[in-house]
Amino acid sequence: MKKYLAEFIGTFLLVMVVVGSGIMAENLSKGNNAVALLGNTIATGAILFVIIKMFGPISGAHFNPAVTMMFMLRKEINKKDSLFYSIFQISGGLSAIIITHYIFEQKIIQISSNIRGEIPLLVSEIIATTGLILTILFIRKNDKSSIALGVALFITAGYWFTSSTSFANPAVTIARIFTDTFTGIAPISAIYFISGQLIGCFLGYRLFKIFD
Repeated sequence: MKKYLAEFIGTFLLVMVVVGSGIMAENLSKGNNAVALLGNTIATGAILFVIIKMFGPISGAHFNPAVTMMFMLRKEINKKDSLFYSIFQISGGLSAIIITHYIFEQKIIQISSNIRGEIPLLVSEIIATTGLILTILFIRKNDKSSIALGVALFITAGYWFTSSTSFANPAVTIARIFTDTFTGIAPISAIYFISGQLIGCFLGYRLFKIFD
């Protein structure tokens, strides 16, 4: 149960930081989206480093069903654990939305109207998620102690070099459907994002096998 709880808390903190920093950045940036995105980026990269260091020894610090699926494909986690990891990750993300809306005095239940795009964004998420998977696997192979830093830096870069701002995480994507704030994503766009993330997970897994 400790590892499931670690995945819940880690994903909760990740989504709370992503959405909360987005709300804060939008409130303070006075309409300058570049400044808002920069604030959102720094906060997300920082919390990724912290939560991976916190929970890595307990659960492996996935906080992401795509990462969990990759480890299941590698037979490093069984199907039961991968299912429960995903459930706790998604639950943690949704719980974070409720708390974040409450502390920022937002309407608690929301559905995003932020349509982010279709096929080009799907391709962007394939690239983002493939890159994330390769980051985890290569750094784990070459310098395991640097995984947290590598993931944090890759996602920080991904906010700026991908047109989708590198969600690369189905649990975070699902949670962001339910916030109509700076970081929200409309349900119609989420379909493309999640599809890209699942494809990217498999592609990253297959590419790494060439080097493994």
